[in-house]
Amino acid sequence: MDVGADEFEQSLPLLQELVLGADFVGLDIEFTGLRSNLSRPQQISLFDLPSEWYLKTRHSVQQFTICQIGLSVFSSIEGESNKYVAHSCNFFLFPTTFGILDSEFSFQASSVQFLNQYGFDYNKFLKNGIPYMNEEQEKKIKHNILTGNWRVRSSLDKDQIKVVIDEVTRWLDLAEEGDWMTLPGIAGFQAFEVQLVLRQALPDIWTVLRDQGIIVKKVSKQHRWYLENTSCDRESCWKEKILLSARGFSVFFQMLVKAQKPLVGHNMMMDLLHLHEKFFRPLPESYDQFKLNIHNLFPILIDTKNVTKDIWKELNFPRVSNLSEVYEVLNSDLNPTKNSGPVVIHASKCEKYVETKYPHEAAYDAFLCGSVLLKVAHLLLWRVHSAGPVPEPSFSLYLDVLAPYVNQVNLIRAGVPKINFSGPDCPSIRPPILLLRVRRWPGVSEQQVYLLGAS
Repeated sequence: MDVGADEFEQSLPLLQELVLGADFVGLDIEFTGLRSNLSRPQQISLFDLPSEWYLKTRHSVQQFTICQIGLSVFSSIEGESNKYVAHSCNFFLFPTTFGILDSEFSFQASSVQFLNQYGFDYNKFLKNGIPYMNEEQEKKIKHNILTGNWRVRSSLDKDQIKVVIDEVTRWLDLAEEGDWMTLPGIAGFQAFEVQLVLRQALPDIWTVLRDQGIIVKKVSKQHRWYLENTSCDRESCWKEKILLSARGFSVFFQMLVKAQKPLVGHNMMMDLLHLHEKFFRPLPESYDQFKLNIHNLFPILIDTKNVTKDIWKELNFPRVSNLSEVYEVLNSDLNPTKNSGPVVIHASKCEKYVETKYPHEAAYDAFLCGSVLLKVAHLLLWRVHSAGPVPEPSFSLYLDVLAPYVNQVNLIRAGVPKINFSGPDCPSIRPPILLLRVRRWPGVSEQQVYLLGAS
């Protein structure tokens, strides 16, 4: 199921109900870029400590943005043994542009090309993306809105509002008291913003938001005063509604945080960095503070990359390079628990993935994350009880066997293989740096030395 700005607010009650009733939530995020081209001292190194890796990566996270979030909410089916239903949703996002908020972000050509290859719809991202903001941005906007100290800054919004005011003013010249007109095609928090501007600019009108658009009605000044002071639609209420709409996906993020459900991803470190930066607070300079913040937001994290990487060789499974391949192996006859493992079905309205694969579509990958988690957990449970009967599976039992992997998130291209969000990180096991000097061969490269040694 795809959710854009037009459908988002109506879907919030259902989303909240699903998350509160879930066993866990699968997550995947697509970005406009992954890593900026930093100068050599700032490039990622295999010898970086986690804190060094974090500081280098922090810059890239601040430069790029989220274009799509996929969530797959997994819930066990009451009365049916080891059976789960997955509600999978794609959320297209676009940063809030309102008042003083006008975010800047970059596109990386390779990331755009990659997503294009898998059919990503950039129109939904750019034209119908759900707005969002972090707590620091919200605090500024809230202060400006509630104190009345806000202005339309975006040239697009200014042009739109100028056209609207001109249209309404021309209509007012000929309208009589009680007449009304409709302004179609204005949605989201812009609809609230346009109404506030109209009400402030024109003292003899009143506005109401309906499904067909904004209704503008010509009223007397006395009737206007009455509406302002008795209507539940008065200006202070509108300002609260503007803030709610401008927060957009951040409202759901807070619901997810409050639900405290296990959050499952695959190689999810970049996802966590962006969640912190875009919806919580700007990434702190302190690596330890970042870890603490994430642990407070999501006390139970499970990275299926970390879990599968740990057990793959022991089970003699073939080498895999991505999440889809992991999923295929676990669904093959190579998995000794293939026929006894958990059954996952897609919810109604989320049946897009029943027959067709959509790799690198965020909700599909989120669904794969959750399915891989259940299958790996069942495999671990089977291994623990290999000498005797396997107990009736449940998600709480799965969490027990997954305990060594909880809050251990995979880290690529660094001095340690993973980050521990609930304690100190493991010490680096990388070998020391080897300094090599070749006489009478100026300008020799690492590749040339490697080829010479291989021969």
